[in-house]
Amino acid sequence: MKVDKTPLPGIGVRKEIVTSSGRRIGTVTQRDGETALIISRQDDPDACLVSIPLTTDEAATLGSLLGAHQLVAQLTEEHRELPGVNTRQFLITSGSPFDGYRLGETRMRTRTGASVVAALREGKVEPSPTPDFTLHSGDLLVAVGTADGLDAAAAILSGG
Repeated sequence: MKVDKTPLPGIGVRKEIVTSSGRRIGTVTQRDGETALIISRQDDPDACLVSIPLTTDEAATLGSLLGAHQLVAQLTEEHRELPGVNTRQFLITSGSPFDGYRLGETRMRTRTGASVVAALREGKVEPSPTPDFTLHSGDLLVAVGTADGLDAAAAILSGG
């Protein structure tokens, strides 16, 4: 997919894509680091319909949410030929009993047979996180296992 990158003199940089429906969506990153999610007019790419300012954490979390779909889809496709192997994602919320704890402290693999194969944090992927990986609110975990194992992993992450 093509990303249109447009320097905005004195402001920063606009990066946009054109979706299959013809919509132009993207970001404006200002010189001071501020970021906004934008939707431009279809008939005039220089006219912005919507601009939503995002904090650094919001931009990173949105990036993780959007990137997670692609990662999960890729893993699902790779496991398509393996009956009984499923992929699921889990968001660590601020109310999670494991927010601030190490992945190993969940004992998820031991208790469920499900394995965390990646963690997405602030738009970056941590492949194969170790048991020492500290979980934080906003992390998106990608796990592989049986349907029952993944259900049990969801219960662990939400209730301990």
